[in-house]
Amino acid sequence: MNGAELDRVSYTVEGKTLLREVSLQVLSGEVLVVVGPNGAGKSTTLGLLAGDLRPDSGRVLVAGAELGSWSGIELARLRAVLLQQNTVTFPFTVAEVVRMGRTPWKGTEAEDFDDTEIAAALKATGMTEFAERRFTTLSGGEQARAALSRVLAQRAGILLLDEPTAALDLRHSEEILTLGRARAEAGDAVLVVLHDLGLAAAYADRVAVLSEGRLAAEGTPAQVLTESLLSEVYRHPVEVLTHPRTGKPIVLPHRAAEERR
Repeated sequence: MNGAELDRVSYTVEGKTLLREVSLQVLSGEVLVVVGPNGAGKSTTLGLLAGDLRPDSGRVLVAGAELGSWSGIELARLRAVLLQQNTVTFPFTVAEVVRMGRTPWKGTEAEDFDDTEIAAALKATGMTEFAERRFTTLSGGEQARAALSRVLAQRAGILLLDEPTAALDLRHSEEILTLGRARAEAGDAVLVVLHDLGLAAAYADRVAVLSEGRLAAEGTPAQVLTESLLSEVYRHPVEVLTHPRTGKPIVLPHRAAEERR
C-alpha cells in the first residue's frame, strides 16, 4: 500500500490528550482533506503520519509497514511533508531550498534526475522566475510556494500538506490544490489539512472531520459536510448549499448581521 494509516492512535502532551483513538487512512490515488476547528488535532494527525510525533498508543503505518520499521532515509523517500511554517534562516536561494528535497535520493540512480525534478517542481508552482532569489526576500505566499516546490521535488508517493493555501491568494490556492489533485490522479496518496471548507468540498475525495481530538466523521464531501454536523463541530450555525453546476456542497457560515440589513 502506497499510503499511510493511523490505527487507533492516541497522543498526549503535558497531560492534555490531543488525539483520542483515531483511525484514518490516506490511500493511493486520492485526496483526503482533514478539517476541523482550531485545536481539533489536525496538525497533530499530520505530524503522527509524518513520523515527527510518536503516538502514546495505537499504530502508525506507512506504505503498509509500521513507522518504526523504516529508516529516516527510507521514510523520506516514501513521504514528503509541508509544514505550516517554512523557516529558512540562512540566505539560500529558492533553487537551493528546492534542491534540499532531493537529498533522500543522493547516491542513488534517481540523483541523475535532480535538475529535471527541481525544474519541474518550480514550474508546477509558478516559481521558476524566483529560482535565484533569496528565500528570505520572498513574500509569505511566495515562500509557501517555494516550500511546496521542495516537497514536489522530493518525489515521494505520499504527500502530507499542512494548510498549503494559508498564505495564498485565490488563484494560487486553486492552482496548488489542482496540483494536489493531479498528483493523486497519478497514483500518489495526498493528505491536505485545510480550514477552508469550500476548498475541501471542491477538491477532496474524502473528508475527515476532527473535533476535540476525535474523528467526528469521515466520508465523501456530500456525506460529511452537512449543516447539522458542521454546526455542531464548529459551534456556529452553518448553511450548506448545492453548487448548481458541479453539485458539490457550498459551505457558508450563518451571519445574523446579514438578516438585519
